[in-house]
Amino acid sequence: MRTVTLDIGDTCDGLAAFRQAWAKGEAEEGARISFATPDLLWKVLTAKRWQLLKAMTGQPPLSIRAAARLVDRDVKAVHGDLQALISVGLVRRTDGGKIVFPFDAIHVDFMLKAA
Repeated sequence: MRTVTLDIGDTCDGLAAFRQAWAKGEAEEGARISFATPDLLWKVLTAKRWQLLKAMTGQPPLSIRAAARLVDRDVKAVHGDLQALISVGLVRRTDGGKIVFPFDAIHVDFMLKAA
């Protein structure tokens, strides 16, 4: 199973490691994407975007219109959500311009503790 792990840490280091692994073709196995704070993670991964990722899981590459149909939402709104997901590396564009969620699962890994 291809799983991506989302965690709280240094965003620059996490994205750089993800991009490097992606370039080597290793990103789909054990990928990790880090967010600077829990607030940033939840800002990027809104309820609508989680719904979109869930609908795209296991799907072949899709057009933005097809992705919007999967979640019964407006194409323009889905386009904006996909751009945000592409920018953090959760969704990617194929050479043909379609979009794909290349993972089977998302694991979120962070701990909430007293200040």
